[in-house]
Amino acid sequence: MDTALATIILVVVVALVFDYINGFHDAANSIATVVSTRVLSPGHAVMWAAFFNFVAAFFFGTAVAKTVGSGMVDLNIVTYAVILAGLAGAIIWNLITWYFGLPTSSSHALFGGYAGAAVAKGGFGAIIASGWTKTLIFIVVAPMVGLIVGLTLMSSIFWMFRRTTPMRVDRWFRRLQLTSAAAFSLMHGANDAQKTMGIITGALVAGGYLATFEVPFWVVLAAHAAIGLGTLSGGWRIIKTMGTKITKLQPVGGFAAETGAAVSIYIATALGVGISTTHTITGAIVGVGATRRLSAVRWGVARQIVWAWVLTIPASATIGAISYYVMSFIR
Repeated sequence: MDTALATIILVVVVALVFDYINGFHDAANSIATVVSTRVLSPGHAVMWAAFFNFVAAFFFGTAVAKTVGSGMVDLNIVTYAVILAGLAGAIIWNLITWYFGLPTSSSHALFGGYAGAAVAKGGFGAIIASGWTKTLIFIVVAPMVGLIVGLTLMSSIFWMFRRTTPMRVDRWFRRLQLTSAAAFSLMHGANDAQKTMGIITGALVAGGYLATFEVPFWVVLAAHAAIGLGTLSGGWRIIKTMGTKITKLQPVGGFAAETGAAVSIYIATALGVGISTTHTITGAIVGVGATRRLSAVRWGVARQIVWAWVLTIPASATIGAISYYVMSFIR
């Protein structure tokens, strides 16, 4: 087999491995609330989420993929070594945070790893500053939007159902949470799978296999299949943190958190922004918990999560840069 062809196959395989780990790591985003409220068993929840992760391939285009693949790093300095090193940085950081049960952003790990490898090769001039503006802004905006929408929706539900018995509310929202979990999983797949599409398409352009940055449909299907399979495997350490350690959720709270986060991610996806689904759903869960009382949120756990968020891009960038120096013999 031709060396160049073998290398591009390796890049695609490693990118899909990252996508699988993304689904595995971020399964908590899609199912933690529906499992913690006992609306679905863990097994049924991951199947429900994985299905909607995959079918998102047919509805939401590739705007985020184009931002990630061609709008954040100068493609003129991108080589297979840069891409592989960036993926290594993201994969290693995801595995570290999974081990400690921290719901960090796989998206930001990918951005950081890719940028770190690019800087290691071409200096800071390799970074396209304008492509990072919305991403960096949304590191703060995403959890705040999730928190505000989750809090507002939960408060509205409390007011609308203030004269309804708790048993009836619980029964209704156990059914409605199936819909909100599906909506969140759909948007999780729509936004997160596109980041891997962007990396694979960037590699195809860099290798001369594509003349322009247009995502092939086989890449779309492969990315959604990989993230769906990862979700199907489930990252149970993080599910425990998201579903029980931040705050105690009832079906009505799970519905509010998932719906608020799904709306936020839909807006970002339509704008072509690679938002962190982890940040958004975590913010929404905190907002829902705060509607009962501030002490209902375990702020110590939330603080640990925020510190992990802050460290994600620089840590994965450092790993990506080190990986580039190790793999720089790949052309």
